[in-house]
Amino acid sequence: METKTTIPNWKDKILFTPGPLTTSRTVKQSLLRDLGSRDYEFIYMVADIRQRLLEAGGVADGGYEAIIMQGSGTFSLESVISSTIPPEGKLLVIINGAYGQRIAQIAKVYGIEVIPLIYPENRTPDLAEIESALKADQAITSVAVIHCETTTGIINPIKEIGEIVKRFGKDYFVDAMSSFGGVPFNLAECGIDYMVSSANKCVEGIPGFGIILAKRDTLLKTEGYARTFSLDLLAQLLRFDKDGQFRFTPPTHSLLAYHQALIELELEGGVEGRAARYRANYETLIAGMRAIGFKEYIEPEDQGFIITSFPYPDHPNFDFEEFYRALNERDYVIYPGKVSDADCFRIGSIGRILPADMHALLAAIRETLGEMEVEL
Repeated sequence: METKTTIPNWKDKILFTPGPLTTSRTVKQSLLRDLGSRDYEFIYMVADIRQRLLEAGGVADGGYEAIIMQGSGTFSLESVISSTIPPEGKLLVIINGAYGQRIAQIAKVYGIEVIPLIYPENRTPDLAEIESALKADQAITSVAVIHCETTTGIINPIKEIGEIVKRFGKDYFVDAMSSFGGVPFNLAECGIDYMVSSANKCVEGIPGFGIILAKRDTLLKTEGYARTFSLDLLAQLLRFDKDGQFRFTPPTHSLLAYHQALIELELEGGVEGRAARYRANYETLIAGMRAIGFKEYIEPEDQGFIITSFPYPDHPNFDFEEFYRALNERDYVIYPGKVSDADCFRIGSIGRILPADMHALLAAIRETLGEMEVEL
């Protein structure tokens, strides 16, 4: 019997998503080795990763610590929430999307009292209302907000919120999952006590862990607060202080990839250089989508350049599943929508992609709409 030999397609599909992202070939190649988690080479590499993270956050001159926590980015969110809020503390959560809701849900699981400030998904928070909430309830101990709310791509004003939070002497927790490494900001200037991101976002690593940048003095005051064993944030910092090691088995291969990704971030010109490429991707996307006939869900003044939500075309022939599948078959992967009051899909501008990739995606979108006989 004749056996057919198929040649595998070496080229990965391009991910226009909020993460996991398209990664460089050199990041992928960095995975092709084994390294012991107690080996001195691994410990030195982890120390270098932690230092590079502080540099990316603009706080390498002291006062902050970079802590790595195994699991997805949500594990790190849960680590901060469960480890840093006092037993009788209250958490003010500023919510304008699904990921702000997630922070509130995590806190409630631990019996932490949550004060939600909820806004429409296409609107930034009202600073005066945040100030009023803190003035009205002195028992609030912590304030949490999303930087880039991945539900829509809206950017929340973390510096202005931080100025209010610090005036009231509260701990400030920022979920920068989809922005850290791609959107320049300085933790100290924003008054941030705890910031969380994930390995598979703008630094362009692969999934396996989250990272927390924490103000050391603030974290050291949380002894006895931890409500879990494995997600105890202070315990992990103290273990790093002791011997540079993890309390439990770390994702060695993901960390190898992340170290390479951080080197490539530096070579690109740091966060500023990467932001320039992402912004160019976004501007190419927006110009092309508007030319086709799409309109963004978020107003331009509130829209970040990380990910963009587009309402479905108002045409009877448009079907998102068919649209998604046709693009996927052309090796372009977009993302379903998550907006509660509108049918949308999302396109990311981050990862190892270039404006040329955006042009190719736009051509595929035009072709797909033509096949679907959708006119905008």
